[in-house]
Amino acid sequence: MNLEHKVVVITGAGSGIGAATARLFASHKATVLLSDINFKSAKEISDHINSTGGDSYAVQSDVSRFEEVEALIGKAVKDHDRVDVMVNNAGIGPKNQKKTAEHTHDDWHNVIAVNQTGVFYGMQVALRQMMQQGHGNIVNVASLAGLVPSGNNLSYSASKFAVVGITKSAALEYGHKNIRINAVCPGYTNSALLTELFQTRPDMEETLKKLIPMGRFGHADEIAEAICWLASDNSRYVTGQTITLDGGISLK
Repeated sequence: MNLEHKVVVITGAGSGIGAATARLFASHKATVLLSDINFKSAKEISDHINSTGGDSYAVQSDVSRFEEVEALIGKAVKDHDRVDVMVNNAGIGPKNQKKTAEHTHDDWHNVIAVNQTGVFYGMQVALRQMMQQGHGNIVNVASLAGLVPSGNNLSYSASKFAVVGITKSAALEYGHKNIRINAVCPGYTNSALLTELFQTRPDMEETLKKLIPMGRFGHADEIAEAICWLASDNSRYVTGQTITLDGGISLK
């Protein structure tokens, strides 16, 4: 994959899939701007990348606030005159695993604000810049929960179905403008979200593994490989697609 000298912005880059993706882009000699609401975490990842010869820096931003997303993209443009790749990865899960009738309004509003509205903001601001520069590539991180039903998880499922939908809609709109937009849909992947689930429901770990034909959870670097491929010219005829990385669970 040729990603050398590409200017890449990644949200939620302080941990998990975002951090793994930042490291992989940097290893391919891209310039990476790591965004996270937790600046300390993003800075630690950025410092590690730079200590190993990479080119990156960290910015604190809350993707649920439009003005902060504008500032994030604005910094990349100010420093590098362009944004080649936007990875909308920031995401959260509900604090409570409840059925629809009991789903809390706080969980609904918080999850939708980050997972759905945050992706919309990231796409909108990035697209405006990409239209000006005449090219661009957006990769959204959706989820298996955006392709198949997910019980006791309404806000998360709704937000991820939305990410799949807005990915396809925007790809249709901007394909003729030399801008490609795709999404990845990870299944159960070792991450902070999965850790939080197992802390509240330790019984779920073995239960979930039994559902996966490959018998294990995914790794963040495996998802990162797909994101970087979609962002590279190796996938130059691919747009409006979702790549499912779930160990085969969606086959059942």
